[in-house]
Amino acid sequence: WAAVLVDDASTDATGRLFDDAAARDERFRVVHHSSRRGLGAARNTGLDAVDTPYLGFLDADDILMARALEGLLGTLEETGSDFVVGAYVRLKPDAAGAYSPGVVQPWVAAATAPAQRGTTIEAHPEASGNIVAWSKVARTDFWRRAGLRFPEGKLYDEQIVAARMYAQSRRFDTIPDVIVHWRERADGSSITQGKGTVPVLHDYLEAMTGGIAVFEASGHRSAVRARVRLIQDMDLPPLVEIARTHPDDAYRRALGAFARDLGSRAADVTPSAAASAAALW
Repeated sequence: WAAVLVDDASTDATGRLFDDAAARDERFRVVHHSSRRGLGAARNTGLDAVDTPYLGFLDADDILMARALEGLLGTLEETGSDFVVGAYVRLKPDAAGAYSPGVVQPWVAAATAPAQRGTTIEAHPEASGNIVAWSKVARTDFWRRAGLRFPEGKLYDEQIVAARMYAQSRRFDTIPDVIVHWRERADGSSITQGKGTVPVLHDYLEAMTGGIAVFEASGHRSAVRARVRLIQDMDLPPLVEIARTHPDDAYRRALGAFARDLGSRAADVTPSAAASAAALW
């Protein structure tokens, strides 16, 4: 394997740590951004530097399991599919400052278990619930053929890319193995922990809307329904709770407009969460 380490103009010791790692091990290659460009741009920089037949992504604060690549690449070489999707769990902080892995959540299990070989998003729409960049390994030529790039300047840069992967692939695989531990930072600084701010909310809602739109444009109605149901069950309720006491009315208006739009996208979703959010506006 080879790893492209992208230092996005960090202000701590990250750049030095990367350089030291590359000096010790030729499998590491470092790219330094001269100014802060954001997560999507950092991923695109890494993508441009890839010269291996397969590629995947890993965020700076997450942990790749020791045998993850073995399981993922072994599956792809067996099936010839465009990409493979694995399961993941959250690393949660405890009072002592340590992190402990949780269990595979139901929507993650629904996307990856039981194992699927050579499936499609039409045949397995629940896979659309796995929208993170770092749970997949793909053939590099698939990324090139599909023209996949991450949107830059957005906090949630993965959802549209994941939707395009599912929509444009000839076939993909899933494995139920946990391949990544996803860290929920103790200091609350993860992007996913900042949904109580209006700018983060806007990026979050835009990403979810954009992912659904990809499935709509490609005619994958079953994936649209699966995404709407999951967003309604998992994403809307905590946002509604935040909105109830949020000091900025713009938060409630944005969430209400999103919920109204979401409710119109799939006729067979249950109305409860969407109605609660829409009522805020």
